[in-house]
Amino acid sequence: MEKDFIIAGFGGQGVLLAGEVLANGFMIDDKKVTWYPSYGAEMRGGTVNCTVVMSDTEVSAVQKSHADFIIVLNQASFDKYTSWVRKGGSIIVNSSLANIKKTREDINYIFVPITKLAQEKLGNIKMSNILALGILSKVSKLISLKTLETALNNVIPSHRKNLIPKNIEALNLGYEYDLLHV
Repeated sequence: MEKDFIIAGFGGQGVLLAGEVLANGFMIDDKKVTWYPSYGAEMRGGTVNCTVVMSDTEVSAVQKSHADFIIVLNQASFDKYTSWVRKGGSIIVNSSLANIKKTREDINYIFVPITKLAQEKLGNIKMSNILALGILSKVSKLISLKTLETALNNVIPSHRKNLIPKNIEALNLGYEYDLLHV
């Protein structure tokens, strides 16, 4: 079984970190994984995305033009990547920064005010990326919160270890968000 993931947003939203945590988590679960980052020359404020491919066997390709699960953290990413979701796949949309609009009937839309939740419940919009991973864990059922917690410990550098408890709180907040009323 091979599954493809794309995380997209603008520079400064922690897109690449979220992808690195996800990829590390799949490695912990003994999966074959690739992580492919891509960002514009603008850096902070410019477009950023990464692809994570997870498989039980060798990964078929690094860069993908379609994915089973996509997280979009802003409007530009929503506009670009909605068409990339495979039939039956899911797109997790940060409705704080993207309009709630369904243009396809063959995919699952999960609209969550990710940035607003991060600000109101965690006091920091920089936790939006990890909060989105909590939602992804719940929606995909392919990686556990416990594994993502371990991955956070592996990926976050030693001078930022003080942020791990808040990141774990963000994971849990995303996972526990009531998706039935989205």
